[in-house]
Amino acid sequence: MTDSALDPEDRKIVTLARSARARNGVPEGAAVRDDTGRTYVAGTVALASLQLSALQTAVAMAVASGAKSLEAAAVVTEADAAAAADLAAVRDLGGAGTPVLLAGPDGAVRSTVTVD
Repeated sequence: MTDSALDPEDRKIVTLARSARARNGVPEGAAVRDDTGRTYVAGTVALASLQLSALQTAVAMAVASGAKSLEAAAVVTEADAAAAADLAAVRDLGGAGTPVLLAGPDGAVRSTVTVD
């Protein structure tokens, strides 16, 4: 998928996710957009007592801030696919049909998965 094919709001969450990854020096960055247009940005959490992917953390931040639903999510990672636990977190808040954009460290979107 090319940058020109992305909706500007989707490009924004990919950019935010990429920035979180770079700024924090973590393996993944993620961003989600709720049903009111607010965005939540996070990086991987790797503590001795708590392990969360960037996407799980972004979803948790949205929930903690009162979001009722998600419109879209993005994760920037070197992985080839979104983890099942990440997709489950998005499904829990966003419901079936929520798109998850998977981008590489360069910000290029490699695929879009629609959670079911």
